Amino acid sequence: MQITDSITIEDWELTEQFVRASGPGGQNVNKVATAVELRFEAERSPNLPAPVKTRLRRIAGRRWTKDGALVLQVDETRSQARNREIARDRLKDMIVAALKPRKRRIATKPTLGSKKRRLKAKKERGEVKALRGKVDPDL
Repeated sequence: MQITDSITIEDWELTEQFVRASGPGGQNVNKVATAVELRFEAERSPNLPAPVKTRLRRIAGRRWTKDGALVLQVDETRSQARNREIARDRLKDMIVAALKPRKRRIATKPTLGSKKRRLKAKKERGEVKALRGKVDPDL
C-alpha cells in the first residue's frame, strides 16, 4: 500500500479479519461477515520513522494496542469490499497526518491592559462579597 513516495506499507504488516457487523441489515447481518477489522503492525514497521510512529500513536489513541498495533474497525456499509476500502483509506489518512510535525506553540504574555482589567474585576467582585457579610446594628 503506497502512502507517499518514500513510505510504503508491505502486505505482511497488514492483517484483515472479517466479522459480523452490528446494526441494521435484516437477515443479511446475521449470516454475512461484512465488517472489517484492519490491524497494522505499526511498531514493527521498518518503513515508518520513529517520530512518525510516536505521532501516529497519539493520533490513534485507544485504537493503539499494547503490542504496538493499530486496529481499525469499519462496519459502515453492507459491502465487505467497501468496508475494506474505507479501513485502508482511514489508515492512509492517519499515517499522512502523522507525517506532519505538530506546530510549536509560541508562548504569549498578557497585555498590561488585560492585567489591569482582571485585577479591577477581582477587586469589584471582592467588594460585592464583602458587602454580603452580617450587618452591624451599631453602625
